[in-house]
Amino acid sequence: MDSKPVRELSGGLDPKLVEMINSVIVDRSLSVKWEDIAGLEKAKQALLEMVILPTKRKDLFTGLRRPPKGLLLFGPPGTGKTMLAKAVASESQATFFNISASSLTSKWLGEGEKLVRTLFAVAVSRQPSVIFMDEIDSVMSARTSNEHAAMRRLKSEFLVQFDGVTSNSNDLVTVIGATNRPQELDDAVLRRLVKKIYIPLPDENSRKNLLKNNLKGEQYSLPSADLNKIVKQTEGYSGSDLQALCEEAAKMPIRELGSKILTVKADEVRRLEKGDFQSAMTVIRPSIVRNKWEELEEWNKVFGSN
Repeated sequence: MDSKPVRELSGGLDPKLVEMINSVIVDRSLSVKWEDIAGLEKAKQALLEMVILPTKRKDLFTGLRRPPKGLLLFGPPGTGKTMLAKAVASESQATFFNISASSLTSKWLGEGEKLVRTLFAVAVSRQPSVIFMDEIDSVMSARTSNEHAAMRRLKSEFLVQFDGVTSNSNDLVTVIGATNRPQELDDAVLRRLVKKIYIPLPDENSRKNLLKNNLKGEQYSLPSADLNKIVKQTEGYSGSDLQALCEEAAKMPIRELGSKILTVKADEVRRLEKGDFQSAMTVIRPSIVRNKWEELEEWNKVFGSN
């Protein structure tokens, strides 16, 4: 990614902020591929059309086919929104700018506007680029009369810079926001994030694939009937919940060893079984309550793109 040609940055930018963005915000640890993400086919298709194909066939995506520059991924926590954004950057060979609320506010108090301006300038210079803002609601929530002036200026600068990359059809810069509270976003931000993709909790088939992915490399004894039962019992679990469940289940055979744990050989530890997962379910429960899940589904029916 570092070998990508970089356009000359325009003057007036603070070299320290440019260096900070290049060293801290640019994420070079991308190793997520499409096949690493179970399910979410609609979201993958939308991202393919919006980001990946336009970088590979710029000649086809012009005029009315020009893709929107703003995308919102919303859904319950732990469903793979960040992984999807990283996969997009990896598959499109784009520079990935990983932004959090703290990197724009508390860490560099008073530098928010300059940082946003510099961020977009660096993104344009290193395009194709993906600017990913996790928990975008914590920065771009609806504006209020008693809001701090610095936060209001930061939001305004973000919207101005966003409009700048949107108006230039030659710039391959995509802004992706992720949130589990889309209803709290400012209307102006929602208008600019044209595509709004719901990332739901995994269905049965996705849960089965996620369990199999998490169990790769582990010794386990789970006939199809047992695996299917676990899949049914984990309705409402997110991807991160399922990972935590597998990690907890994997500890069960170790806990049985007692004082033998210091002398037993690794290959003598028994395989994972259905009972381990059922015991783990008493400890690891779904992280999102059903009414919150249903609230997001209702918002998707009104505003979602899928």
